[in-house]
Amino acid sequence: MTDSSHTKIAFFGECMIELSGDPIRKGFGGDTLNTALYLSRLTSQQPVRVSYATGLGEDVLSQELLENWQQEGIATDLVEIFPAQLPGLYMVQTDQEGERSFLYWRDSAAVKSYFSTSSLNKLESAITNQELDYLYLSGISIAILNDDSKVRLKKALSLFSQGGGKIIFDNNFRPQLWSAEEAKHWYSQILPLVDIALITEDDDVLVWGEEESAEQRCLRFGCPEIVIKRGCEPCKLVWSQGDDKQNLRHQNVEKQSAYVAAEKVEKVIDTCAAGDSFAAGYLAGRLTGQSCEQSAQLGHALAATVIQYPGAIIPNDAMTHLIR
Repeated sequence: MTDSSHTKIAFFGECMIELSGDPIRKGFGGDTLNTALYLSRLTSQQPVRVSYATGLGEDVLSQELLENWQQEGIATDLVEIFPAQLPGLYMVQTDQEGERSFLYWRDSAAVKSYFSTSSLNKLESAITNQELDYLYLSGISIAILNDDSKVRLKKALSLFSQGGGKIIFDNNFRPQLWSAEEAKHWYSQILPLVDIALITEDDDVLVWGEEESAEQRCLRFGCPEIVIKRGCEPCKLVWSQGDDKQNLRHQNVEKQSAYVAAEKVEKVIDTCAAGDSFAAGYLAGRLTGQSCEQSAQLGHALAATVIQYPGAIIPNDAMTHLIR
């Protein structure tokens, strides 16, 4: 798609100010941002350009976010600024087993206005001008938008796919944002466009139930590459040699599958961003020419490292052994 020697991937979603710990520490996080940041770190020595598309305000906290992302090597040219709005806020509480719970303040977050601009937003312009190779979004990216904005996002995704762009979708489902029925409707709209589906098995069951497996559903929608995340259990990979989605829907393409075991961790400190970091490791492998199995191994290795530290974003020097 692009004429650059770099592979260009943009992430769309929500990043919020994170409060965590005792005493309370201020950081930042959000599912797509976590994945973008870890991917940027892992590919810092590779020809990969990571961009983040979201909405922010003109306040001090928004400026801190932009500066932090830029320091992490994330391009911010797709960020839209809404002067009268602020970023969202959330607080993380973690129990003795490392499991976390959240409190959110996000009702008027600036990102919700991203697809409400009177003219093309920066992501839509990049898609129109064929400036991107990959576009990543999650269930949360969709859930935070109103219905008109969801329709506009779907139109942008369709245009991107028709132009040869590859779409990556993580099914992250948060019941406090929308109902399973709403998620099912919009996932059904998005999945036929998806090239790499990152599916958390537990979230899939919450949305769809258990009558059909996540693998069967993604194949029915024509996804050529499926990663089923199963926590500390081995992930399942399903992929085809081609990317003809129509043939996939009719089961006319030969498929391969494999299970890749997760790394064992003696002491889990915080499971925050475990799935997001796995996604980053997997994508780092795939975008730099590694096989599905090799990419999943890198995803597991990064996730195993991340859950041994508090917070969504761990220190850079804690993961330098994974940067190639």
